[in-house]
Amino acid sequence: MFTGIIQSQGSIQGKEVKGSDSRLKISVGSLDMTSVEIGDSIAVNGVCLTVISFGSTHFFADVSNETLSKTTLGKIDIGGPVNLEKALTLSTPLGGHLVSGHVDCVGKIIERSNDGRSVHFKVEVPASLAKFVAKKGSICIDGISLTVNEVSGKICELNIVPHTLEKTTMGQFAIGQIVNIEVDLLARYLERLMLGEAAANENATLTARFLEENGFGR
Repeated sequence: MFTGIIQSQGSIQGKEVKGSDSRLKISVGSLDMTSVEIGDSIAVNGVCLTVISFGSTHFFADVSNETLSKTTLGKIDIGGPVNLEKALTLSTPLGGHLVSGHVDCVGKIIERSNDGRSVHFKVEVPASLAKFVAKKGSICIDGISLTVNEVSGKICELNIVPHTLEKTTMGQFAIGQIVNIEVDLLARYLERLMLGEAAANENATLTARFLEENGFGR
Protein backbone atom coordinates (compact mmCIF):
# COMPACT_ATOMS: atom_id res chain seq x y z
CA MET A 1 0.00 0.00 0.00
CA PHE A 2 0.99 3.61 -0.64
CA THR A 3 -0.20 7.10 0.27
CA GLY A 4 0.10 8.91 -3.06
CA ILE A 5 2.60 11.35 -1.56
CA ILE A 6 5.52 11.33 -4.00
CA GLN A 7 8.94 10.92 -2.38
CA SER A 8 11.15 11.48 -5.43
CA GLN A 9 11.21 11.90 -9.18
CA GLY A 10 13.28 9.32 -10.99
CA SER A 11 13.52 8.22 -14.59
CA ILE A 12 13.49 5.14 -16.78
CA GLN A 13 17.15 4.36 -17.42
CA GLY A 14 16.87 1.09 -19.28
CA LYS A 15 14.37 -1.39 -20.71
CA GLU A 16 15.26 -5.01 -21.49
CA VAL A 17 12.62 -6.95 -23.40
CA LYS A 18 12.19 -10.51 -22.15
CA GLY A 19 9.62 -12.20 -24.40
CA SER A 20 6.35 -10.36 -23.84
CA ASP A 21 7.62 -8.92 -20.56
CA SER A 22 10.25 -6.29 -19.78
CA ARG A 23 12.82 -5.56 -17.12
CA LEU A 24 13.12 -1.88 -16.24
CA LYS A 25 16.08 -0.06 -14.75
CA ILE A 26 14.78 2.93 -12.83
CA SER A 27 16.94 5.72 -11.42
CA VAL A 28 15.63 6.84 -8.03
CA GLY A 29 16.67 10.48 -7.86
CA SER A 30 16.68 11.51 -4.19
CA LEU A 31 14.76 8.42 -2.97
CA ASP A 32 16.43 6.97 0.14
CA MET A 33 17.36 3.37 -0.67
CA THR A 34 19.09 2.53 2.61
CA SER A 35 16.13 0.60 3.99
CA VAL A 36 15.14 -1.10 0.71
CA GLU A 37 15.42 -4.88 0.41
CA ILE A 38 14.91 -7.35 -2.42
CA GLY A 39 11.17 -8.01 -2.76
CA ASP A 40 10.10 -4.58 -1.51
CA SER A 41 7.45 -2.63 -3.39
CA ILE A 42 8.02 0.77 -4.98
CA ALA A 43 5.29 2.63 -6.84
CA VAL A 44 6.46 3.93 -10.22
CA ASN A 45 3.95 6.40 -11.67
CA GLY A 46 1.40 4.70 -9.45
CA VAL A 47 2.26 1.14 -10.54
CA CYS A 48 3.36 -1.15 -7.71
CA LEU A 49 6.59 -2.86 -8.81
CA THR A 50 8.74 -5.40 -6.97
CA VAL A 51 12.43 -4.67 -6.48
CA ILE A 52 14.51 -7.56 -7.85
CA SER A 53 17.92 -5.86 -7.48
CA PHE A 54 19.09 -2.37 -6.60
CA GLY A 55 21.90 0.03 -5.86
CA SER A 56 22.04 3.41 -4.18
CA THR A 57 20.94 5.22 -7.35
CA HIS A 58 18.67 2.74 -9.11
CA PHE A 59 16.64 -0.46 -8.95
CA PHE A 60 15.45 -3.11 -11.38
CA ALA A 61 11.89 -4.45 -11.67
CA ASP A 62 10.18 -6.95 -13.94
CA VAL A 63 6.99 -5.72 -15.60
CA SER A 64 4.44 -8.17 -17.00
CA ASN A 65 2.74 -7.84 -20.37
CA GLU A 66 -0.53 -7.15 -18.52
CA THR A 67 1.00 -4.17 -16.74
CA LEU A 68 2.71 -2.89 -19.88
CA SER A 69 -0.57 -3.02 -21.81
CA LYS A 70 -2.81 -1.53 -19.11
CA THR A 71 -0.57 1.31 -17.86
CA THR A 72 1.74 3.94 -19.32
CA LEU A 73 4.91 2.06 -18.34
CA GLY A 74 5.12 0.40 -21.74
CA LYS A 75 5.07 3.80 -23.46
CA ILE A 76 7.60 5.81 -21.46
CA ASP A 77 10.80 6.50 -23.39
CA ILE A 78 14.27 5.96 -21.94
CA GLY A 79 15.01 9.01 -19.83
CA GLY A 80 11.32 9.68 -19.22
CA PRO A 81 10.52 10.98 -15.71
CA VAL A 82 8.54 8.94 -13.19
CA ASN A 83 7.07 9.54 -9.74
CA LEU A 84 8.38 7.26 -6.99
CA GLU A 85 7.05 6.23 -3.59
CA LYS A 86 8.16 3.42 -1.29
CA ALA A 87 5.47 1.30 0.35
CA LEU A 88 4.01 2.78 3.52
CA THR A 89 4.72 1.38 6.98
CA LEU A 90 2.67 1.56 10.16
CA SER A 91 4.66 4.67 11.10
CA THR A 92 4.15 6.44 7.75
CA PRO A 93 1.98 9.58 7.97
CA LEU A 94 -1.07 9.07 5.75
CA GLY A 95 -0.86 12.49 4.12
CA GLY A 96 -2.68 11.41 0.96
CA HIS A 97 -5.13 8.50 0.77
CA LEU A 98 -4.85 4.72 0.67
CA VAL A 99 -3.44 3.73 -2.71
CA SER A 100 -2.97 0.10 -3.75
CA GLY A 101 -0.64 0.63 -6.69
CA HIS A 102 -3.02 -1.36 -8.89
CA VAL A 103 -3.81 0.96 -11.79
CA ASP A 104 -7.42 0.77 -13.01
CA CYS A 105 -6.99 2.44 -16.38
CA VAL A 106 -5.26 5.18 -18.31
CA GLY A 107 -6.86 8.58 -18.71
CA LYS A 108 -6.00 11.62 -20.80
CA ILE A 109 -5.13 15.23 -20.02
CA ILE A 110 -7.56 17.25 -22.13
CA GLU A 111 -7.06 20.76 -20.77
CA ARG A 112 -4.40 22.70 -18.87
CA SER A 113 -4.67 26.32 -17.78
CA ASN A 114 -3.16 28.64 -15.20
CA ASP A 115 -5.21 29.55 -12.14
CA GLY A 116 -3.23 32.03 -10.07
CA ARG A 117 -0.07 30.19 -8.99
CA SER A 118 -1.82 26.86 -9.46
CA VAL A 119 -2.56 24.93 -12.64
CA HIS A 120 -6.04 23.73 -13.51
CA PHE A 121 -6.30 20.37 -15.27
CA LYS A 122 -9.19 18.53 -16.89
CA VAL A 123 -8.71 14.78 -17.09
CA GLU A 124 -10.86 12.35 -19.07
CA VAL A 125 -11.37 8.90 -17.55
CA PRO A 126 -12.96 5.88 -19.27
CA ALA A 127 -16.75 5.92 -19.08
CA SER A 128 -16.78 2.59 -17.21
CA LEU A 129 -14.87 4.12 -14.29
CA ALA A 130 -16.48 7.56 -14.18
CA LYS A 131 -18.93 6.36 -11.50
CA PHE A 132 -16.03 5.93 -9.07
CA VAL A 133 -14.93 9.58 -9.32
CA ALA A 134 -16.69 11.95 -6.94
CA LYS A 135 -16.52 15.69 -6.32
CA LYS A 136 -14.14 16.36 -3.39
CA GLY A 137 -13.20 12.68 -3.43
CA SER A 138 -9.74 11.24 -3.96
CA ILE A 139 -8.11 10.03 -7.17
CA CYS A 140 -4.57 8.83 -7.87
CA ILE A 141 -2.96 10.06 -11.10
CA ASP A 142 0.52 8.77 -11.97
CA GLY A 143 0.90 7.82 -8.32
CA ILE A 144 -0.10 11.25 -6.97
CA SER A 145 -2.90 11.52 -4.40
CA LEU A 146 -5.20 14.31 -5.60
CA THR A 147 -8.53 15.86 -4.65
CA VAL A 148 -11.21 16.07 -7.34
CA ASN A 149 -12.62 19.60 -7.55
CA GLU A 150 -15.43 19.01 -10.00
CA VAL A 151 -16.87 16.13 -12.04
CA SER A 152 -18.89 16.36 -15.24
CA GLY A 153 -19.62 13.04 -16.87
CA LYS A 154 -16.27 11.36 -17.45
CA ILE A 155 -14.29 14.60 -17.01
CA CYS A 156 -12.76 15.43 -13.64
CA GLU A 157 -11.15 18.75 -12.76
CA LEU A 158 -8.11 19.27 -10.54
CA ASN A 159 -6.29 22.32 -9.18
CA ILE A 160 -2.61 21.60 -8.59
CA VAL A 161 -0.59 23.81 -6.23
CA PRO A 162 3.01 24.90 -6.99
CA HIS A 163 4.59 22.41 -4.54
CA THR A 164 2.99 19.42 -6.31
CA LEU A 165 3.91 20.82 -9.73
CA GLU A 166 7.54 21.10 -8.62
CA LYS A 167 7.90 17.80 -6.75
CA THR A 168 6.05 15.53 -9.19
CA THR A 169 5.81 15.05 -12.95
CA MET A 170 2.56 17.05 -13.09
CA GLY A 171 4.52 20.19 -13.89
CA GLN A 172 5.37 18.54 -17.22
CA PHE A 173 1.88 17.26 -18.06
CA ALA A 174 0.74 18.32 -21.53
CA ILE A 175 -2.61 18.24 -23.31
CA GLY A 176 -3.15 14.83 -24.89
CA GLN A 177 -0.82 13.03 -22.48
CA ILE A 178 -2.03 9.70 -21.11
CA VAL A 179 -1.72 9.04 -17.38
CA ASN A 180 -2.23 6.15 -14.98
CA ILE A 181 -5.40 6.35 -12.91
CA GLU A 182 -6.39 4.49 -9.76
CA VAL A 183 -9.84 5.28 -8.43
CA ASP A 184 -10.64 5.45 -4.74
CA LEU A 185 -10.19 2.04 -3.12
CA LEU A 186 -13.33 2.31 -0.97
CA ALA A 187 -15.55 3.20 -3.95
CA ARG A 188 -14.33 0.17 -5.86
CA TYR A 189 -15.14 -2.24 -3.01
CA LEU A 190 -18.44 -0.54 -2.21
CA GLU A 191 -19.79 -1.32 -5.68
CA ARG A 192 -18.89 -5.00 -5.29
CA LEU A 193 -20.46 -5.20 -1.84
CA MET A 194 -23.70 -3.61 -3.03
CA LEU A 195 -24.08 -6.37 -5.63
CA GLY A 196 -24.42 -8.84 -2.77
CA GLU A 197 -24.90 -12.44 -3.89
CA ALA A 198 -25.35 -11.23 -7.47
CA ALA A 199 -21.60 -10.59 -7.52
CA ALA A 200 -21.19 -14.31 -8.29
CA ASN A 201 -22.95 -13.69 -11.63
CA GLU A 202 -20.29 -12.73 -14.17
CA ASN A 203 -22.80 -10.48 -15.98
CA ALA A 204 -23.89 -8.58 -12.88
CA THR A 205 -23.49 -4.80 -12.99
CA LEU A 206 -24.58 -2.09 -10.62
CA THR A 207 -27.31 -0.17 -12.46
CA ALA A 208 -30.19 2.06 -11.37
CA ARG A 209 -32.59 -0.79 -12.14
CA PHE A 210 -30.55 -3.22 -10.04
CA LEU A 211 -30.59 -0.81 -7.10
CA GLU A 212 -34.37 -0.31 -7.33
CA GLU A 213 -35.00 -4.05 -7.56
CA ASN A 214 -32.93 -4.62 -4.42
CA GLY A 215 -34.50 -2.00 -2.20
CA PHE A 216 -32.20 0.96 -2.82
CA GLY A 217 -34.77 3.05 -4.71
CA ARG A 218 -36.67 5.95 -3.23
